[in-house]
Amino acid sequence: MFTCAVCHAKECRNELVTEPFQIDGQYVFVERIPAVVCARCGEESFSSGTTEKIRLLVHNQAESTKSIAMPVLEFS
Repeated sequence: MFTCAVCHAKECRNELVTEPFQIDGQYVFVERIPAVVCARCGEESFSSGTTEKIRLLVHNQAESTKSIAMPVLEFS
């Protein structure tokens, strides 16, 4: 049974999401991550197996499927 860790809602949906990760000062995006997403607040959660696969992808420098350029803003 799902309970959101943020808002405690009970409803969720399964989605494929994209998340940024910062590894040794360098950002990488991982796309198409299976996640459970809270229907109320949008909080994403991953299974332990998914989390382990992400860890292996980003730390083993998996072959990237594409590169993107993006602006960097500073909050001051």
